[in-house]
Amino acid sequence: MDINGVAAVVTGAASGLGEATARELARRGAKVAVLDRDTARGEQVASEIGGVFCEVDVTSDERVDAAFDKARAAHGQERILVNCAGVANAAKTVARDKETKAAKPYPMKQFELAIQINLIGSFRCIANSAFGMVNLEPTGPDGERGVIINTASVAAEDGQIGQAAYSASKGGVLAMTLPIARDLMSDGVRVNTILPGVFKTPMVAMMPPNVQDALGAQVPFPKRLGQAEEYARLACFMIENPYMNAAAVRLDGGIRMAPR
Repeated sequence: MDINGVAAVVTGAASGLGEATARELARRGAKVAVLDRDTARGEQVASEIGGVFCEVDVTSDERVDAAFDKARAAHGQERILVNCAGVANAAKTVARDKETKAAKPYPMKQFELAIQINLIGSFRCIANSAFGMVNLEPTGPDGERGVIINTASVAAEDGQIGQAAYSASKGGVLAMTLPIARDLMSDGVRVNTILPGVFKTPMVAMMPPNVQDALGAQVPFPKRLGQAEEYARLACFMIENPYMNAAAVRLDGGIRMAPR
């Protein structure tokens, strides 16, 4: 799909992978809607790239509907959706108090939150966007109508200690790639998923430099943290290459995560 001139929606676009993707899409000529919970930062990013900011909470049907309605009012029905909204949390299935060694129950709200945002929230946006895409006029020689890019994680395959919730949520994103692509194949909508490794997101950037260096040293090559712009370029490649469909691609420098 030619990115230039088409409407695009990016969730989680106020920072990190989503922000880099929104900026790269805009650089290539897309009309970008920046969807995020962070109003101040989201409005700033949208202003800088000539886009529109739409406040969203991906756990809410009503707020997702309102965000997509605002995006479409500004730019028309999107042909591109990139899902980057997500949350990371950690808790062992059974933990022990450091001093007393007493077992502590798993905080189920953490598990529910990861599933609600990372998995159900992603699908909520997919379903909303795809419903609009299938009614568009087909474009190009293949009759393409839209492209959806989702964000999983290498934790979907290499979950570490304490990542049961996160890995389950991202594993769900990975697992639904093929069936959604099959659901939409007759309507000319492609679906792909990126599995990022250890990237320099805002959360990682707040860590001490020595910790960041240690994380980067675990990567086989290149021995550094991933850059958000590298994710953005892969997302755009998936959008522009019409034969990329139902694909799940690790973007991780060859890392395979250790247990901890």
